[in-house]
Amino acid sequence: MRTGGLFDLQVNGFAGVDFNSETIDADALDHALEAMLATGVTACLPTLITAPDDRLAARFFALDRAVAQSRLGPLMVPGYHLEGPFLNSGDGYSGCHPPEAMRPPDVTLVERLSRTLARPILLVTIAPELAGSETFIRKLAGEGRVVAIGHSAAGAETVVAAAEAGARLSTHLGNGLPQILPKLDNSLFAQLAEDRLSATFIADGIHLPPHALKAMLRAKGRARAILVTDAVSAAAAPPGLYPFAATMVEHAADGSVRLPGSAYLAGSALVLDQAVRNLVDWGLSRADEALSMASDNPRRLMAAAIAALAANQPSSEVLWSDRLYPLVVRVGSIERRYDQERRSQDHDV
Repeated sequence: MRTGGLFDLQVNGFAGVDFNSETIDADALDHALEAMLATGVTACLPTLITAPDDRLAARFFALDRAVAQSRLGPLMVPGYHLEGPFLNSGDGYSGCHPPEAMRPPDVTLVERLSRTLARPILLVTIAPELAGSETFIRKLAGEGRVVAIGHSAAGAETVVAAAEAGARLSTHLGNGLPQILPKLDNSLFAQLAEDRLSATFIADGIHLPPHALKAMLRAKGRARAILVTDAVSAAAAPPGLYPFAATMVEHAADGSVRLPGSAYLAGSALVLDQAVRNLVDWGLSRADEALSMASDNPRRLMAAAIAALAANQPSSEVLWSDRLYPLVVRVGSIERRYDQERRSQDHDV
């Protein structure tokens, strides 16, 4: 089976490399992107999480410089995902984001962060119950950016208002929520019910049990479902401690990633082709449907933003084995060939 390359809309790091580091360089980024190619990913939005303004600016500067100076970055990174600081700081909603750095949506911050970047901020996740959200959403959507709802306690009326203002996505739906919610009138059901919102899902069996994901896919519909990893530097790496946004996270033997000593998940160690295989193995979708959720659906969602704000993206293609492992991955003029253990055989053509 051949498809377009996979497109990960939420990836905080990979293969030991933290995209939220203020010292990331081109060599480190190329190492991470090379490892992502082996999972069939040919495009991604490196994701920066909540931090004080000066730290966010420093992180974006380092990341953008690394992309520009790297070999794979210009081919694989059309832009960035800003997940915070415009999130709900309440316990359970904030997750591993530092709540003390969260605040209401501020268009001027996005403008300041964007001013010196060679690549655009294409996707911004916010909690739309915060003051000023509708104006913020209209402004960013009018500029061509995609606005998502996440780490949010928004009820049905607020979710509808956000969609009317231009929000088009739910970020890692089912996560960034406290363990105890109102039984029916809650943000999860409100976002599932809003047909103008696509939704991303972390299909690792840890963030979402398969039976819950089955119900969410039925409610949202496969055409609006998108697979993401929310990967941190622990992805494609063995269990241990890894850097993430000026702290350390623990990749446990069960595959989970948490702040040491905390019950809160801190991103994942998932790789995107494994998410595809999981959906098929769990009986939640056919192979072609699962691949579309990781390739066609995110590209369709981001197409207008990329056309408006980013450079033209190269074509890409993946040849898949019967067991849904990448055998050949091409992006632009770069091609990689793998056996099913992902040993690289060929390089540039």
